[in-house]
Amino acid sequence: MAGRYSGKTVVVTGSGKQKGLGQAILQRFASEGANCVISDLSIDDEAHSVAEELQASGVQVATIPCDVSNPDQCQALIDQAVARFGSVDIHVNNAGIGFMMKPFLDVVPADWAQVIAVNLSGAFYCTQAAARAMVAAGNGGRIINIASQAAKSAFPHLPAYVSSKHGMIGLTRASAVELGAHGITVNAVCPNHVTTGLGAQQNEYFARLRGFANVEDYVADMGQRNPMGRPGKATDTAAACAWLASDEAVYVTGEAINVSGGEEMH
Repeated sequence: MAGRYSGKTVVVTGSGKQKGLGQAILQRFASEGANCVISDLSIDDEAHSVAEELQASGVQVATIPCDVSNPDQCQALIDQAVARFGSVDIHVNNAGIGFMMKPFLDVVPADWAQVIAVNLSGAFYCTQAAARAMVAAGNGGRIINIASQAAKSAFPHLPAYVSSKHGMIGLTRASAVELGAHGITVNAVCPNHVTTGLGAQQNEYFARLRGFANVEDYVADMGQRNPMGRPGKATDTAAACAWLASDEAVYVTGEAINVSGGEEMH
Protein backbone atom coordinates (compact mmCIF):
# COMPACT_ATOMS: atom_id res chain seq x y z
CA MET A 1 0.00 0.00 0.00
CA ALA A 2 2.95 2.32 -0.64
CA GLY A 3 1.84 5.89 -1.17
CA ARG A 4 -1.73 5.30 0.02
CA TYR A 5 -1.56 8.43 2.17
CA SER A 6 0.58 10.63 -0.08
CA GLY A 7 -0.70 14.17 0.11
CA LYS A 8 -2.55 13.46 3.37
CA THR A 9 -1.57 14.87 6.74
CA VAL A 10 -1.78 12.93 9.99
CA VAL A 11 -1.52 14.49 13.46
CA VAL A 12 -0.77 12.18 16.39
CA THR A 13 -0.76 13.53 19.94
CA GLY A 14 1.63 12.01 22.46
CA SER A 15 3.94 10.90 19.65
CA GLY A 16 7.29 12.32 20.72
CA LYS A 17 8.59 9.29 22.62
CA GLN A 18 10.79 6.49 21.33
CA LYS A 19 9.09 3.06 21.39
CA GLY A 20 5.73 4.67 22.08
CA LEU A 21 2.40 3.94 20.43
CA GLY A 22 2.38 7.40 18.89
CA GLN A 23 5.74 6.85 17.22
CA ALA A 24 4.62 3.49 15.81
CA ILE A 25 1.42 5.01 14.44
CA LEU A 26 3.35 7.79 12.70
CA GLN A 27 5.88 5.30 11.33
CA ARG A 28 3.06 3.32 9.74
CA PHE A 29 1.52 6.39 8.11
CA ALA A 30 4.95 7.62 7.03
CA SER A 31 5.59 4.27 5.33
CA GLU A 32 2.53 5.01 3.21
CA GLY A 33 3.54 8.55 2.31
CA ALA A 34 1.68 10.78 4.80
CA ASN A 35 2.88 14.14 6.05
CA CYS A 36 3.44 13.60 9.78
CA VAL A 37 2.85 15.95 12.70
CA ILE A 38 4.59 14.91 15.91
CA SER A 39 3.03 16.44 18.99
CA ASP A 40 3.85 16.01 22.65
CA LEU A 41 3.85 17.99 25.86
CA SER A 42 7.26 19.31 24.86
CA ILE A 43 9.42 18.87 21.79
CA ASP A 44 12.67 17.64 23.30
CA ASP A 45 15.67 15.69 21.99
CA GLU A 46 13.67 12.47 22.01
CA ALA A 47 10.94 14.02 19.88
CA HIS A 48 13.55 15.37 17.48
CA SER A 49 15.02 11.88 17.12
CA VAL A 50 11.54 10.54 16.29
CA ALA A 51 11.27 13.28 13.66
CA GLU A 52 14.64 12.41 12.16
CA GLU A 53 13.65 8.77 11.79
CA LEU A 54 10.42 9.72 10.04
CA GLN A 55 12.19 12.16 7.74
CA ALA A 56 14.61 9.40 6.76
CA SER A 57 11.66 7.63 5.14
CA GLY A 58 11.24 10.60 2.81
CA VAL A 59 8.12 12.26 4.21
CA GLN A 60 7.57 15.77 5.49
CA VAL A 61 7.50 16.15 9.26
CA ALA A 62 6.49 18.93 11.65
CA THR A 63 6.92 19.02 15.43
CA ILE A 64 4.35 20.99 17.43
CA PRO A 65 4.17 21.01 21.24
CA CYS A 66 0.74 20.67 22.83
CA ASP A 67 -0.61 20.18 26.32
CA VAL A 68 -3.86 18.45 25.35
CA SER A 69 -5.47 19.41 28.66
CA ASN A 70 -5.42 23.02 27.40
CA PRO A 71 -8.12 23.66 24.75
CA ASP A 72 -6.30 26.69 23.33
CA GLN A 73 -3.18 24.62 22.73
CA CYS A 74 -5.25 21.90 21.03
CA GLN A 75 -6.71 24.47 18.65
CA ALA A 76 -3.23 25.91 18.04
CA LEU A 77 -1.91 22.43 17.23
CA ILE A 78 -4.46 21.94 14.48
CA ASP A 79 -4.14 25.52 13.20
CA GLN A 80 -0.36 25.16 12.91
CA ALA A 81 -0.67 21.77 11.18
CA VAL A 82 -3.06 23.27 8.63
CA ALA A 83 -0.77 26.25 8.11
CA ARG A 84 2.18 23.92 7.53
CA PHE A 85 0.59 21.30 5.30
CA GLY A 86 -2.70 22.78 4.10
CA SER A 87 -4.99 20.30 5.85
CA VAL A 88 -5.45 17.81 8.64
CA ASP A 89 -6.90 14.66 7.12
CA ILE A 90 -6.29 12.18 9.94
CA HIS A 91 -6.13 13.01 13.63
CA VAL A 92 -5.16 10.44 16.27
CA ASN A 93 -5.82 11.14 19.95
CA ASN A 94 -3.02 9.13 21.51
CA ALA A 95 -1.76 11.33 24.37
CA GLY A 96 -2.54 9.83 27.73
CA ILE A 97 -1.59 9.25 31.35
CA GLY A 98 -1.47 5.69 32.61
CA PHE A 99 1.22 5.74 35.26
CA MET A 100 -0.90 6.84 38.24
CA MET A 101 -1.43 3.44 39.80
CA LYS A 102 -2.94 3.47 43.30
CA PRO A 103 -5.60 1.57 45.22
CA PHE A 104 -9.04 3.10 44.72
CA LEU A 105 -9.24 4.46 48.27
CA ASP A 106 -5.83 6.16 47.95
CA VAL A 107 -6.60 8.18 44.83
CA VAL A 108 -6.76 11.89 45.64
CA PRO A 109 -8.79 14.46 43.68
CA ALA A 110 -5.70 15.89 41.99
CA ASP A 111 -4.76 12.45 40.60
CA TRP A 112 -8.27 11.92 39.26
CA ALA A 113 -8.45 15.40 37.73
CA GLN A 114 -5.11 15.10 35.96
CA VAL A 115 -5.89 11.77 34.31
CA ILE A 116 -9.36 12.87 33.19
CA ALA A 117 -7.97 16.20 31.93
CA VAL A 118 -5.43 14.52 29.65
CA ASN A 119 -7.06 11.24 28.63
CA LEU A 120 -10.66 12.36 28.16
CA SER A 121 -10.87 16.15 28.06
CA GLY A 122 -7.76 16.30 25.89
CA ALA A 123 -9.32 13.92 23.38
CA PHE A 124 -12.47 16.06 23.34
CA TYR A 125 -10.58 19.32 22.78
CA CYS A 126 -8.45 17.86 20.00
CA THR A 127 -11.39 16.13 18.33
CA GLN A 128 -13.29 19.39 18.30
CA ALA A 129 -10.36 21.33 16.86
CA ALA A 130 -9.57 18.70 14.21
CA ALA A 131 -13.22 18.39 13.22
CA ARG A 132 -13.54 22.15 12.79
CA ALA A 133 -10.63 22.10 10.34
CA MET A 134 -12.02 19.08 8.49
CA VAL A 135 -15.50 20.63 8.20
CA ALA A 136 -14.00 23.90 6.93
CA ALA A 137 -11.98 22.03 4.29
CA GLY A 138 -15.04 20.09 3.17
CA ASN A 139 -13.18 16.87 2.37
CA GLY A 140 -14.24 14.71 5.31
CA GLY A 141 -11.63 13.14 7.53
CA ARG A 142 -10.71 10.49 10.03
CA ILE A 143 -10.48 10.84 13.81
CA ILE A 144 -9.09 7.89 15.75
CA ASN A 145 -9.04 7.61 19.53
CA ILE A 146 -6.50 5.34 21.17
CA ALA A 147 -8.56 3.91 24.00
CA SER A 148 -7.51 0.68 25.71
CA GLN A 149 -8.64 -2.73 26.83
CA ALA A 150 -9.41 -0.70 29.96
CA ALA A 151 -12.18 0.96 27.95
CA LYS A 152 -14.01 -2.38 28.01
CA SER A 153 -12.91 -4.03 31.28
CA ALA A 154 -11.87 -2.81 34.72
CA PHE A 155 -8.43 -3.27 36.24
CA PRO A 156 -7.33 -2.74 39.84
CA HIS A 157 -5.39 0.32 40.96
CA LEU A 158 -6.32 2.28 37.80
CA PRO A 159 -9.69 3.86 38.61
CA ALA A 160 -9.12 7.18 36.84
CA TYR A 161 -7.49 5.54 33.83
CA VAL A 162 -10.27 2.97 33.42
CA SER A 163 -12.93 5.67 33.80
CA SER A 164 -11.24 7.97 31.29
CA LYS A 165 -10.94 5.21 28.69
CA HIS A 166 -14.56 4.14 29.12
CA GLY A 167 -15.43 7.80 28.63
CA MET A 168 -13.38 7.91 25.46
CA ILE A 169 -15.70 5.34 23.90
CA GLY A 170 -18.64 7.56 24.79
CA LEU A 171 -16.85 10.50 23.19
CA THR A 172 -16.18 8.40 20.10
CA ARG A 173 -19.85 7.50 19.70
CA ALA A 174 -21.20 10.97 20.48
CA SER A 175 -18.89 12.72 18.02
CA ALA A 176 -19.43 10.07 15.32
CA VAL A 177 -23.19 10.69 15.43
CA GLU A 178 -22.78 14.38 14.63
CA LEU A 179 -19.69 14.40 12.42
CA GLY A 180 -20.82 11.71 9.99
CA ALA A 181 -22.86 14.31 8.09
CA HIS A 182 -19.55 15.98 7.22
CA GLY A 183 -17.90 12.80 5.97
CA ILE A 184 -15.84 12.48 9.14
CA THR A 185 -15.57 9.09 10.80
CA VAL A 186 -14.66 8.73 14.46
CA ASN A 187 -13.51 5.39 15.85
CA ALA A 188 -11.60 4.05 18.84
CA VAL A 189 -8.88 1.42 18.94
CA CYS A 190 -8.72 -0.64 22.13
CA PRO A 191 -5.34 -2.37 22.45
CA ASN A 192 -4.47 -4.73 25.26
CA HIS A 193 -1.23 -4.20 27.15
CA VAL A 194 1.65 -2.96 24.99
CA THR A 195 5.10 -2.62 26.55
CA THR A 196 5.93 0.95 25.61
CA GLY A 197 7.80 3.24 28.01
CA LEU A 198 4.52 3.74 29.85
CA GLY A 199 3.73 0.04 29.62
CA ALA A 200 7.06 -0.80 31.23
CA GLN A 201 6.08 1.22 34.32
CA GLN A 202 2.82 -0.70 34.50
CA ASN A 203 4.68 -3.99 34.16
CA GLU A 204 6.90 -3.20 37.12
CA TYR A 205 4.00 -2.09 39.29
CA PHE A 206 1.69 -5.00 38.54
CA ALA A 207 4.46 -7.58 38.72
CA ARG A 208 5.03 -6.49 42.32
CA LEU A 209 1.31 -6.26 43.06
CA ARG A 210 0.65 -9.78 41.83
CA GLY A 211 3.69 -11.28 43.52
CA PHE A 212 5.80 -12.21 40.49
CA ALA A 213 9.51 -12.68 41.06
CA ASN A 214 10.37 -10.39 38.15
CA VAL A 215 8.86 -8.45 35.27
CA GLU A 216 9.80 -11.14 32.75
CA ASP A 217 7.65 -13.71 34.52
CA TYR A 218 4.75 -11.26 34.65
CA VAL A 219 4.99 -10.55 30.90
CA ALA A 220 5.20 -14.28 30.16
CA ASP A 221 2.05 -14.83 32.19
CA MET A 222 0.25 -12.17 30.15
CA GLY A 223 1.15 -14.06 27.01
CA GLN A 224 -0.14 -17.33 28.39
CA ARG A 225 -3.52 -15.75 29.12
CA ASN A 226 -3.88 -14.47 25.55
CA PRO A 227 -5.30 -16.64 22.72
CA MET A 228 -2.50 -15.42 20.43
CA GLY A 229 0.14 -16.25 23.01
CA ARG A 230 1.68 -12.80 23.39
CA PRO A 231 0.97 -9.26 24.61
CA GLY A 232 0.23 -6.60 22.03
CA LYS A 233 2.78 -4.78 19.93
CA ALA A 234 2.73 -1.11 18.99
CA THR A 235 2.62 -2.13 15.33
CA ASP A 236 -0.68 -3.97 15.95
CA THR A 237 -2.32 -0.72 17.02
CA ALA A 238 -0.67 1.19 14.18
CA ALA A 239 -2.05 -1.27 11.62
CA ALA A 240 -5.58 -0.81 12.97
CA CYS A 241 -5.21 2.97 12.69
CA ALA A 242 -3.98 2.71 9.11
CA TRP A 243 -7.04 0.63 8.18
CA LEU A 244 -9.50 2.94 9.94
CA ALA A 245 -8.03 5.89 8.05
CA SER A 246 -8.31 4.14 4.70
CA ASP A 247 -11.02 4.26 2.05
CA GLU A 248 -11.88 0.66 2.93
CA ALA A 249 -13.18 1.87 6.31
CA VAL A 250 -15.24 4.77 4.95
CA TYR A 251 -18.48 3.23 6.29
CA VAL A 252 -17.11 2.40 9.73
CA THR A 253 -17.77 4.95 12.44
CA GLY A 254 -18.59 5.05 16.14
CA GLU A 255 -16.81 1.73 16.70
CA ALA A 256 -14.47 0.67 19.50
CA ILE A 257 -12.30 -2.00 17.89
CA ASN A 258 -10.42 -4.46 20.10
CA VAL A 259 -6.81 -5.09 19.07
CA SER A 260 -6.01 -7.56 21.80
CA GLY A 261 -5.21 -10.93 20.26
CA GLY A 262 -8.59 -12.16 21.45
CA GLU A 263 -8.02 -11.20 25.07
CA GLU A 264 -10.96 -8.79 24.89
CA MET A 265 -13.97 -9.97 22.90
CA HIS A 266 -16.76 -7.49 23.57
